[in-house]
Amino acid sequence: METRIAAIVVALIIALSSLAVAADDAATGVVNINTAGTEQLQLLPRVGPALAERIIEFREAHGPFGSIDELVAVKGIGETSLAKLEPYVTTGGETTLTVKVKLPRSSGRSASATG
Repeated sequence: METRIAAIVVALIIALSSLAVAADDAATGVVNINTAGTEQLQLLPRVGPALAERIIEFREAHGPFGSIDELVAVKGIGETSLAKLEPYVTTGGETTLTVKVKLPRSSGRSASATG
């Protein structure tokens, strides 16, 4: 009986780790911020339609982004947002990201703020 339970636990661990790997694989690739349209920009974490439009408007007004760091000049993108976007953006090459990147929400609230 104990052997059977151990085998079930091992099988569950393997299955769950496979799901985690599949989830990580789903969010691979980059978005070229100099050529991407609204839909492609919205694949980035925490980028919705309004922010995607602001990125495009900024690019049209100021020319192509010379570096990823220039994204902080776009209203709504600060240093913290940039850090979350960096692994998924580029200023050259093809856009290869094909699925929405979903990052876990950080719990920035303190215990006293939630109660």
